[in-house]
Amino acid sequence: MDGRQHRLFILAVSLVPLLGVAVAMVLLWNRAFGVSDVVSLVVMYAIGGIGISTGFHRMLSHRSFKSGRAVQDVLAVAGTIAGQGPAIIWAAHHRRHHRVADRDGDPHSPYAGGEGSRRAILKGLWHAHLGWLFDEELTSDPVRYCPDLVRDRHLRWISEHFVGIVVAGLAAPALIGFAVSGGEPMAALTGFVWGGLVRLFLLSHFTYAVNSLGHFHGRRRFSTPDESRNIGWLAVPSFGDSWHNNHHAFPRAAGHGMRWYEIDPSAWLIKGLAALGLVWDVIEIDKDRQDQRAAGLARIGGGRHARNEPPVPLAEMPRRGRRPAADAADIE
Repeated sequence: MDGRQHRLFILAVSLVPLLGVAVAMVLLWNRAFGVSDVVSLVVMYAIGGIGISTGFHRMLSHRSFKSGRAVQDVLAVAGTIAGQGPAIIWAAHHRRHHRVADRDGDPHSPYAGGEGSRRAILKGLWHAHLGWLFDEELTSDPVRYCPDLVRDRHLRWISEHFVGIVVAGLAAPALIGFAVSGGEPMAALTGFVWGGLVRLFLLSHFTYAVNSLGHFHGRRRFSTPDESRNIGWLAVPSFGDSWHNNHHAFPRAAGHGMRWYEIDPSAWLIKGLAALGLVWDVIEIDKDRQDQRAAGLARIGGGRHARNEPPVPLAEMPRRGRRPAADAADIE
């Protein structure tokens, strides 16, 4: 899938689900919404959300934990079902974002259009939320930002078959609706609408909200050299990724919620998988290290105008200084 095809696909999955929402509203108004639809929506949303948050984000982009081939492939396919782009491309954009967050070169900073006027703010939020996906000049070269992922033939196959996997993810809720209802054809149709189209719409925009609102409105525990924010109300639908300021302070941490009251479903899943021996080397940040980091950043001063020397992408490091592929995201 080249850049133009990718943009057309993103446009389709951004607009077509709107039609799905409209259809769902009509169906709901006429009471054509039952248990099978709820099951389809919840199951498919959970699969896609876990795939993005735990798989694409914490596993592939940041290498927050290690796993065997089976777990990696399952999470990568689950993330692909969300329809937000091929796994390797998603990770490349995200690593680039962390390298120059809210500065020139950030793929989706809400400050790309300037700041000050209401128009500039709205333009920036639109760009960070969805507009950046249609930028024909935007490229985040996977070979530059995530050569460790490019070398993985399983991830290359999953990325190359992105469209087919997304289509299978749209067919699955129809089958779920059909099975749960005991073979009702209408349940298959409404399952497709709710678990397919509506799910794509909701999950996409909750994820994109982390990029836009997560750098514009919320609390900052750490004075990071960007504008990342923590947004509590977004934690559940984003599977914990909305503790975004915590994440920018410790990009490789497997858990983004750093207080007992910060809900982080992805972190709970990772801990559960670790208890079963399915993942290991989970990166955790204790309270003392959090406090040290907070104090250090406070002395420097945060925000997107703070001094910051972005790390060199892995592919551009001197060969002797390169870290193992598994630790590639440590510098991103």
